[in-house]
Amino acid sequence: MKKNRIARLCAAGCAAFGLMLLSVAGMSMEVQAAEIIATVQGKVVEGTTSQILLLDTSDGRMEIKVDAESNTSGCKMLLPRKSISVSLSHGSDGYLHAVTISDDLKGSNVSIDMDTASTVTGTVNSKTTEDVLHLDTVQGEMELKIDTTTDMSGCSVLVVGGKYSVRCARGEDAYMHAVSISDTAAVPAADAPQSGALSPVYSQPVTNVSGTTRTVTGTVKDSTSESTLELATSEGDFVFMIDDNADTAGGCVLTSDNKLMVTFYRGSDSNLHVTKLVGVKDSSLATVDTSSQSTVTGTVKKKSTENILLLDTAQGEMELKLDKLESLSGCKVLVQGKKISVTCARGSDAYMHALTITAVK
Repeated sequence: MKKNRIARLCAAGCAAFGLMLLSVAGMSMEVQAAEIIATVQGKVVEGTTSQILLLDTSDGRMEIKVDAESNTSGCKMLLPRKSISVSLSHGSDGYLHAVTISDDLKGSNVSIDMDTASTVTGTVNSKTTEDVLHLDTVQGEMELKIDTTTDMSGCSVLVVGGKYSVRCARGEDAYMHAVSISDTAAVPAADAPQSGALSPVYSQPVTNVSGTTRTVTGTVKDSTSESTLELATSEGDFVFMIDDNADTAGGCVLTSDNKLMVTFYRGSDSNLHVTKLVGVKDSSLATVDTSSQSTVTGTVKKKSTENILLLDTAQGEMELKLDKLESLSGCKVLVQGKKISVTCARGSDAYMHALTITAVK
């Protein structure tokens, strides 16, 4: 009996010693796997994924594995042509593994109105930079500013073609900002975005909460309507609300590709609202014979500009100069397909000139 007890104790001791050896060996392997053998600098190459980093260095192109042990807290965005620094270790699989990835990203931060926060899900497209996230969503492409305070702890790394969930809100600079970015699997379905949640249309003027205005120049997009101006600029696409108090005397023709300068503010509804529109106008020395006026009715054609209004009438297309326009009634702007009545008169330059324009119901 005593011999059996001694045998069992010896067996248990051997097992414990064996486990200890395995544990030590495992620790040794872990330390070896994380041992930094070199640190390289280079630029991210197109084709990089969340698992494989392709890096152009002074010594040639490198293929580096990014895994759960890689420390990416210093650089979450692996975008093409981005300059980064990577410390490397040898893996037992024969690959080089990223131990840490970092960059020297700097950026200014602005105040964010978290009351306007929404969550959107989409795919990062190739226009994304370190400063601006371009996200393809079911509602269309979104442009979101990325700040140094953007929380990216919820995603491993951010790559072109990757799908992410982004919490975003309007900033005091009137842009939408990415508050946090997460891998889509980490976000509950309840946070899924609602269609149109970021672009409500308000027909009444709203308070300028910041008390300041900004001005941008760009070209009118096809999707513009009488109440909403969509403008393509060098800073990205903007959406502006056109209220009854907007000054459109200097730029009322909102047909596709027309160039405009827009002064705007951010309202208490978190949307951008037009203060003033200024279009591109030519000077004119023509005199107009106002003693002989006529009235025509028709619809605004797509190629109308701030200088020439092209009107589709029952008698055919008319060209009317807008340099002598005195008033615009019943609407704030003219868009393609808008039905209007125009009082006009002949000028010394042989053109008909619009004097007044009235919207037709």
